[in-house]
Amino acid sequence: MKRVLLSAFAMIDPAVYRARLPDAVDDEVTVDVAELGSTDRLIEAGAGYDAIVTDIDTPVTAAAIEALGDDLDVVVRAAVGVDNIDVAAAADAGVTVTRVPDYCTDEVATHSVSLLLSCLRSIETYDHSVADGGWTWEDGRPVRRVSASTIGLLSFGPIAQRATEQLAGFGSELVAYDPFVDADAMAEHGVEKVDLDALFDRADHVAVYAPLTESTRGMVDADALGRLDETSVVVNVGRGPVVDADALLEALETDGIKAAGLDVLAAEPPEDDPLVGRPDTVITPHAAWYSEDARTDLNESAADDVAAVFGEEVPDGRVDPDADWL
Repeated sequence: MKRVLLSAFAMIDPAVYRARLPDAVDDEVTVDVAELGSTDRLIEAGAGYDAIVTDIDTPVTAAAIEALGDDLDVVVRAAVGVDNIDVAAAADAGVTVTRVPDYCTDEVATHSVSLLLSCLRSIETYDHSVADGGWTWEDGRPVRRVSASTIGLLSFGPIAQRATEQLAGFGSELVAYDPFVDADAMAEHGVEKVDLDALFDRADHVAVYAPLTESTRGMVDADALGRLDETSVVVNVGRGPVVDADALLEALETDGIKAAGLDVLAAEPPEDDPLVGRPDTVITPHAAWYSEDARTDLNESAADDVAAVFGEEVPDGRVDPDADWL
């Protein structure tokens, strides 16, 4: 018998696993659901399971992997990033780590462009102004013409690439920084490859798509933000800690930049976060991934990866422990 434990997390749909796994695995499969959310709870609830499908809030540490022992074959991150999983420790223990890298590419790209345009065109500001009895274009100043703007993309994976397709019709100049994507590949999307300093020197607006790694943590800091100007917009749909929250707040408070559109924060959900509720921020609850279609794709792909590992096959979403971006 194979035992699968699912985190009781809104993105994870137990019905999909119960429907797909018995047909795909040449063994009896039991699928259970538990509240995880911490390493201690993972160790307590996960003992004896062959597969664990986890979420963003559950740290899968080296200690947890060791404690879960030889029964554990695979840890699936029901999302794109694996920053909560010690991939190296899993590899050392013979545990496969998988993720679902492409289930929400279109959704996150669309969300990033939506946040950018909302902030750039002062949509949120105008809406609140009208609700308060105002009716003047001046409440949204300053607004810069989109086609006259240079938009900088921090990281140039599939989501950023899809966003460039959506932005192409606006006529903006596009530049990107990503040490793992070469200039020719960017040029195919009409994007110029630049280094990190040049990105912030040249961009009028910056959209962050970067995963959280040791090298990207705090990458958008006070120095980087200081290279922008009072009409600039910063969007983050990558991971909250890639942007230095204190530096971002300072830039907003001193009119160093115009606005920020954030789907991710340093702490989620936020508690007394000074970025929340400001008239110059548009914040969504880590929802850029969401559509009903994406949720279905996520769970079907994750279930198929579990089945592949149980069948001693290489799963589509396998995370290479030697990958440069980890």
